[in-house]
Amino acid sequence: MMIGAAFGLAGCAGKIREYNGPDITMIEIFKGKRLMRLMSGGRVLRSYNFELGFAPKGHKEFEGDGRTPEGAYYINRRNPNSRFHLSLGISYPNTNDAQRARAQGKSPGGDIFIHGTPDQYVGEPDWTWGCIAVTNAEMEEIYAMIDDGTKIFIYP
Repeated sequence: MMIGAAFGLAGCAGKIREYNGPDITMIEIFKGKRLMRLMSGGRVLRSYNFELGFAPKGHKEFEGDGRTPEGAYYINRRNPNSRFHLSLGISYPNTNDAQRARAQGKSPGGDIFIHGTPDQYVGEPDWTWGCIAVTNAEMEEIYAMIDDGTKIFIYP
């Protein structure tokens, strides 16, 4: 796993944890149930509840709609200095997402992440702009367990 390299990053002391367990091969997000599962093969290693965007139903269509995308993506970047504690980027938009938004004359947006929760949003339902928000402690665990390139499937 690439986690060892993250320990040398400035300003991250205390946020970056170490993980030495089985590789996470897939993330499953069930939007309607607000359930995230980290999978190793066919085995669930961890489950988390989360908050979504302010308009949680339906597939993300364009920038600013408050929806979280649905479909197959992958983790494509990480931010140890996120405004939202730590964050893992989701590869939205894909080609179909971009074409669908442009057909409506709009930008598909981007910057969809799994991230932590700032203090002012603790306990608030569905407050993001389309991201998946967990507690900061959960985000530290998730961040350590997930490698870039991990597949993520987001279901309605």
